[in-house]
Amino acid sequence: MASDIEIAQATEMEKITEVANAAGIDDKYLEPYGHYMAKVDNIALMKDYADKPNGKLILVTAITPTPAGEGKTTTSVGLVDGLRKIGKKAMVALREPSLGPVFGIKGGAAGGGYAQVVPMENINLHFTGDFHAIGAANNLLAAMLDNHIQQGNELNINPKSITWKRAVDMNDRQLRHIIDGLGGQKQGVPREDAFQITVASEIMAIFCLATDLDDLKKRLARIVVGYTYDGKPVTAADLKAVGAMAALLKDAIKPNLVQTLEHTPALVHGGPFANIAHGCNSVIATTTALKLADYVVTEAGFGADLGAEKFLDLKCRFANIAPSAVVVVATVRALKMHGGLPKDQLGSEDLEALEKGLPNLLQHVSNIQNVYKLPVVVAINAFPTDTDAELQLVKDKCAELGVDAVLAEHWAKGGEGAMALAEEVVKACDQPSKLEYAYEIEGTTIEEKLEAIATKIYHADGVDFVENAPAQLKQLKELGFGDLPVCVAKTQYSFSDNPALLGAPRGFRISVRNLNVSAGAGFIVALTGDIMTMPGLSKHPSAEKIDVDSDGKITGLF
Repeated sequence: MASDIEIAQATEMEKITEVANAAGIDDKYLEPYGHYMAKVDNIALMKDYADKPNGKLILVTAITPTPAGEGKTTTSVGLVDGLRKIGKKAMVALREPSLGPVFGIKGGAAGGGYAQVVPMENINLHFTGDFHAIGAANNLLAAMLDNHIQQGNELNINPKSITWKRAVDMNDRQLRHIIDGLGGQKQGVPREDAFQITVASEIMAIFCLATDLDDLKKRLARIVVGYTYDGKPVTAADLKAVGAMAALLKDAIKPNLVQTLEHTPALVHGGPFANIAHGCNSVIATTTALKLADYVVTEAGFGADLGAEKFLDLKCRFANIAPSAVVVVATVRALKMHGGLPKDQLGSEDLEALEKGLPNLLQHVSNIQNVYKLPVVVAINAFPTDTDAELQLVKDKCAELGVDAVLAEHWAKGGEGAMALAEEVVKACDQPSKLEYAYEIEGTTIEEKLEAIATKIYHADGVDFVENAPAQLKQLKELGFGDLPVCVAKTQYSFSDNPALLGAPRGFRISVRNLNVSAGAGFIVALTGDIMTMPGLSKHPSAEKIDVDSDGKITGLF
């Protein structure tokens, strides 16, 4: 079979004006970027569509990821094409890929096989420049902060208490811990510094949670960049950086319109990681799509313990939205890996390994059902090596929870292969439900919120605060940040904070080693285990295989 990029390049795309018309987006709202991409003036559009009722929101999440692959974005794209195949007016709202994984080992985030959004090369690379704008806004604030100290430090900022990091959208471990400002008095104030990947930055979180430009500016103003010598927080507003940062983001904040291989309208906008950030596309893109379509499919990063938890406890809470149904994606191959089977043996039938791995899927499903009280459909993302006995075992175990598991073949067949899944999801959307959160914000401490996530979602025995966390916990409470919700940074490879614990482990505790306030985003970030906000490249990164010929045609991009 052809590679993802070969399939995408062989597809004849529709002009973006035609895609917009199919979505009900008038030309007056459209700002084309070439023939096949456009920005949407959502502010004008949302004013005109204010009285239109929202469509139904469908969240696609997954089991705990493994090297065997699960295909969450692929399933999101296949499902929206399947919904259109069965006659529904549907759109998909996805995150933009980060250049870090594109050139690293994980790959891009435009789907795969015959369930992709296109033009995939643009989407996976610079796209419309949103991430560059976010990185520039982040680094402008860093520059203004250090310049303020250099120019006399009127705000009395303690250089050793600076929390604001610079950002670059690349996996670059060399920048995790640095010393800068060297070379004498004119070269700045020497201090310890650090970079994080752009998708882990607070600017990205703010960008994806803001409802409009005014809300964006209010959130930017609240950013805490560090503390004074007497322990008071210093904000972006104190540094008079807000207007310039917003100016850099004014075009980026408009959602991007593209299409699937089957010309279904897709809004691709924002892209925080789910293991070290909140893992959802922008509120602006999601709420815009809900005004345009009867069914909106969106996805949240990594497993349901990360992306879905943050989607439901953070994004839905902030945006006052809720999914009508949740799809949990699984593959037989990945479940066998959770059952202890080595990657090179996943192609052979092994019901024993599958049964050992199934508790991972069942725990994710149970969490959505019993904690968040939402209808669930399991999508079994089909592989040619899946056997009838293996597929039946998955279906039988899901049925014991009262959940339907549907075989989906969208990777090989596009929307046609997801029609059965689409039919089941529509039924789930018609079930009455009311979203409940894993924890309440008011009247609960930071410790209680983290304890609720750890025990209810991860099924841990509890939370330990280690290293810097106890002192930071005390400081955050004293500064009045104790009522904020929490965003847990945790390995994506396990329910625990130990990536080696596969399946559905028990008898473990979560270790929180660092607590930082993202006051603009509106949450506390809790770093657990060995998680870092700047990934590194592998020994043989994907960048080694990517090339472009003399005609400008890109190869090796998946």
